[in-house]
Amino acid sequence: MEQKVGFIGLGIMGKPMSLNLMKAGYSLTVFDLNQESVNAVVNKGAIAASSPKEVAERSDVIITMLPASKHVEQVVLAENGILEGAKEGSVIIDMSSITPDVSRALADQTAKQGVEMLDAPVSGGEPKAIDGTLAIMVGGKEEVFERVLSVLYGMGKDVTLVGQNGCGVTAKLANQIIVNLNIAAMSEALVLAAKAGIDVEKMYKAIRGGLAGSAVLDAKVPMILDRNFVAGGSIAINMKDIGNVMDTAHDIGVPLPLSSQLLEIFHSLKVDGKINDDHGSIVRYYEKLAQVEVKRGINHDEKSESLR
Repeated sequence: MEQKVGFIGLGIMGKPMSLNLMKAGYSLTVFDLNQESVNAVVNKGAIAASSPKEVAERSDVIITMLPASKHVEQVVLAENGILEGAKEGSVIIDMSSITPDVSRALADQTAKQGVEMLDAPVSGGEPKAIDGTLAIMVGGKEEVFERVLSVLYGMGKDVTLVGQNGCGVTAKLANQIIVNLNIAAMSEALVLAAKAGIDVEKMYKAIRGGLAGSAVLDAKVPMILDRNFVAGGSIAINMKDIGNVMDTAHDIGVPLPLSSQLLEIFHSLKVDGKINDDHGSIVRYYEKLAQVEVKRGINHDEKSESLR
């Protein structure tokens, strides 16, 4: 591969994505504040950099996968940031989930130095990051998209240019509404079934092939039944995304009553100490209200003694 790739942000998503790029044959330079994550990727063949600037100096394509807008702004614009090291003609691909206004502003800023930028957030969570089948929604110039398409396919399966800069992150906001409200609706149904005393696992098998079936249902119901809330997509990250949804919606005059209620559910879960759990923990908000736990077998209308 001629293109040298840099990767900044080796968290739950970034680490497996970077490993898949190396499997695809790319030379990779990486940076993260977590040295343990850096070492894990370096042990697989990556080169460690001391700063985002050094990543940019060594790379033609620089990928960022960071928690929020402020982190992307800092990594791109601050001292020892990407723009201090990026060569003219290089491409920044921000795969974080940030706000459209920040994404467009960054693209305008990088363009002044002859550096192209794409926003390319992903959907699919940790499992699809690991197996390289992420859905990637991209905003930016078509010619720049075509230049880095093979890099994107090193991490994802469905890669779509949605429109100009900011369109990718806008599509991700819409995606997060659908995913998280789907989990909330599913949670209401599961808690109703559990409190009614039917076998929730059998109900799931009965409905998954019908119109209520979804990728969310198949991903989250088994985890809930196993009481497995280890984060693939945490409450913290999804609360940040829905906060971005509401800010963007209010700016452009779009009322979102269901999303606003979901944001309050996330804040309730944060207060309840579940901020770092998987967003499947939305079910525990409803369990607490109904005093029942969704689990395998029949509840017989028993109140749960321990709502973990």
